[in-house]
Amino acid sequence: MMQTRTGTRAVMSLAVAAVGIAGCGGRDSTQLTVGETDLDEVARGIHARVLTLDTHDDIPPNFATDEVDPGVRGDRQMELPKMREGGLDVGFFVVYVGQGDNTEVGYAQAYEQAITKFDAIHRMTEEMYPEEIEIAYTADDVERIHAAGKLVAAIGIENGWPVGEDLGRLEEFHARGGRYITLAHNGHNQIADSAQPRESEPAEQHGGLSEFGREVVAEMNRVGIMIDVSHISKNAMLQAAAQSAAPIMASHSSCRRLCDVSRNMDDEQLRALAQNGGVIQIVAVGDFLTQQLALDAESDPAEAASVTDLVDHIDHAVNLIGIDHVGISSDFDGGGGIVGWNDASETFNVTRELVERGYSEQDIGKLWSGNLLRVWREVEAVAAASQPSGE
Repeated sequence: MMQTRTGTRAVMSLAVAAVGIAGCGGRDSTQLTVGETDLDEVARGIHARVLTLDTHDDIPPNFATDEVDPGVRGDRQMELPKMREGGLDVGFFVVYVGQGDNTEVGYAQAYEQAITKFDAIHRMTEEMYPEEIEIAYTADDVERIHAAGKLVAAIGIENGWPVGEDLGRLEEFHARGGRYITLAHNGHNQIADSAQPRESEPAEQHGGLSEFGREVVAEMNRVGIMIDVSHISKNAMLQAAAQSAAPIMASHSSCRRLCDVSRNMDDEQLRALAQNGGVIQIVAVGDFLTQQLALDAESDPAEAASVTDLVDHIDHAVNLIGIDHVGISSDFDGGGGIVGWNDASETFNVTRELVERGYSEQDIGKLWSGNLLRVWREVEAVAAASQPSGE
């Protein structure tokens, strides 16, 4: 069912929702107003129907153990009961490895840390809660698992450091379920320059992607792993967008026009992302949403970031590059969480704000999962086309 999209912070009528007046993601000159109760009812109906997908949720090394049990409601932001409560259908559980030395010893340590987290995600889905959540290896898997009534786990890898200098590890990580790799994290690695170098590092080491990094991009295209450009330098991001034969993604970034921090993407980057066919997943990290929080990161800010700020960034990206290139992420348990969406149980509040802004059900579906799944499928298609005939 498609609904008319009205101006910013417009309120939609229940009658429009009921009859599904057709729209095309454009704006209607008519402002329709109803009470808060009706708005909630419209938003809850949409939230129940669309597939909600969050591309970035961190886990600790002892995840899926008695110490950190994802099936028990506790103090973590991303837990299975909270996903159910908030109507969050899909989470990318992240194999994060913080940057260390780019040496053989460093690569070996990074690999071990990555495997520990891969194993934890598989333990959650295959041993602890197989009836509740299942790993998706393809975009079709996401929809199949969701249709069966289960929660969906996907796997992202934050930082390409564990790849070391062995391209074969990309195929291994893919076989373990890894479906995106953030090329670098905080600090330059063997693949790409970081948007946030360590104190001991120069602003750039490679001028963007390293020569090995260009090989990594090509191999990720061949294997079928999405290229994640969050955390990498502007030059590295633009080079990845230009080189990749498949659409790229930014798994957890926001807009530099609204919050001028190096981790965010400026308008030139957003346009390059769209030209590549990719998607930016706007992230619910306060320091990346409001300039005041970015400036006062080490003090007591006057006002915390909220869902309103998150959707301001969504609005900017949509207005600049179009609805087909924007998505949503939380960075829960890794620094994310804002007023109104501080854990998975509050996921509905994002949909409600989108409805209040006048986004149609079709567009909300694109923002929550449709755009990311499109990119995932195109990455799969590029990988399939690169295989020898008959494989």
